[in-house]
Amino acid sequence: MSNNMNKVIIQGNLVRDPECKDVGETRLCKISLASNREYKDVKEVCFVEAYAWGNINKVIEQYLTVGSHVLLEGRLKLDSWVSKEGENRHKHVIVVENLTMLPSGKK
Repeated sequence: MSNNMNKVIIQGNLVRDPECKDVGETRLCKISLASNREYKDVKEVCFVEAYAWGNINKVIEQYLTVGSHVLLEGRLKLDSWVSKEGENRHKHVIVVENLTMLPSGKK
């Protein structure tokens, strides 16, 4: 048996308000994050989607809105589905295991 690691740590700002809904017996919040990086004169933006399950959603729903600055810790998960056109689609998302709210610079 091999010991693999699947750990993601990313800091950024929410690009839209969280989308929360009940899924079976638990609550799911989807958040979209933009993480900026500057290197010399190059600016990069990485857009990431994250899913949060369980009790952490109470914090997300009560305190986070578009522009909120957060640090996420979690793991990568591959989501797969079939589009309306019948094509197989895939995307990686972060499953949130820990969330830290950071100062956003807003007053």
